[in-house]
Parts: sequence; C-alpha cells; structure tokens
Amino acid sequence: MSTLSLKDAKAGLSAYVDEAIRGEFVTITRHGKPVAVLVALAAAEITRKALNRTGPSLASHLQKFPGGEFERNGSPSRDVGL
Repeated sequence: MSTLSLKDAKAGLSAYVDEAIRGEFVTITRHGKPVAVLVALAAAEITRKALNRTGPSLASHLQKFPGGEFERNGSPSRDVGL
C-alpha cells in the first residue's frame, strides 16, 4: 500500500495506476491527510455492489419472529434519518 501526496500522484499517475492494477491500494493525501484511494476497477465494483445491497430491515425481521408471551405492535416501523 502506497501513500503519496496529490502532487506526487499527478506527477507519476501512470505508475500508480499500474500499482492499483496489480491489486495494491494507493492512498492519496492532501495537506498530509488521506483524501482518496486509487484501486483496481474490480475492487471498486465489489465495493459498489456491497454498498448498494439492500435486505430486509431489522424491524421487518423482528415482526416475523414468533410471538411468545409478548403482543406484537402491528403499526409500521418509522423511518429514521441518519
């Protein structure tokens, strides 16, 4: 894994793209703080798919759980903005 400044990345972009193709992560910094990572396209696609994956919510899963001794509240769950 390489870490380099934005200035250095601009100067040697071709070499850093080759590193990314070989599977290395290249971290780019601005004013000493990491701001971006150069990765191979395959790694970016895997990440994109993982971030877009949607499944059932915890509330819907819990509503399907067998009742037992507690009564279920049938009202829909509320959305929470984060």
